[in-house]
Amino acid sequence: MTENPFEDRIACFDNNYPRVREELARAAERSGRRPEEITLLAATKTVPLPVVCHAIDQGIRCIGENRVQELLEKSDGIDRSRCDVQFIGRLQTNKVKFLPKRVSCIQSVDSLRLAAEISRLCQAEKIRMDVLVEVNIGREESKGGILPEALLAFIDQIREFPGIHVSGLMAIPPVSDSVSQKLKNFSAMRQYYVDIASKKMDNVFMDCLSMGMSDDFSQAIQCGATMVRVGSALFGARKYAAR
Repeated sequence: MTENPFEDRIACFDNNYPRVREELARAAERSGRRPEEITLLAATKTVPLPVVCHAIDQGIRCIGENRVQELLEKSDGIDRSRCDVQFIGRLQTNKVKFLPKRVSCIQSVDSLRLAAEISRLCQAEKIRMDVLVEVNIGREESKGGILPEALLAFIDQIREFPGIHVSGLMAIPPVSDSVSQKLKNFSAMRQYYVDIASKKMDNVFMDCLSMGMSDDFSQAIQCGATMVRVGSALFGARKYAAR
């Protein structure tokens, strides 16, 4: 019998998935919501395709890829009738052309140039792309994202672009050991989300607040996240191929 080279990764997922679901459910209940109201996006960066497919078989219904090349390598093997695929990483404008019809949402829109290119290509394909505006909530120079004070003006501009649908916000707060600091950042994101929704702007639908990852998704849910992006807590530590 041929040994499955991905047996350890699959076993890791099978062990972790119920625990993540349970933690998500507890966090949702503490925030006064039902677990079904929170989307668990499995962040599949460096996760081999057979392991991704196994996760889908076990009930994962949304995955996110960080790298265009890795997405292209996996795309044909993912059953999109059973699982939504989104792009969650930094995106260069020259790579946008690979995403229409491969993903339902681009979560990292943080410049007019990028939004314009998404608009142009989606118009050519006669589709509309859901986009989330990435907010640099920690004001970190090493990260992308729109600064909070520029957020409303930015959204007001990109909502006019045909071919895109502004469906929410995304953030990657600074790494911190302080729970209170995490809650502060997540709460600030929630307030921006609520404030923008209250404006009732055309083509702006605050349907998704994507924040929280493996080490802090419970706190993000507590503060109002509607989607959490969980990778290592599901699949184990990332394993990078030798180069």
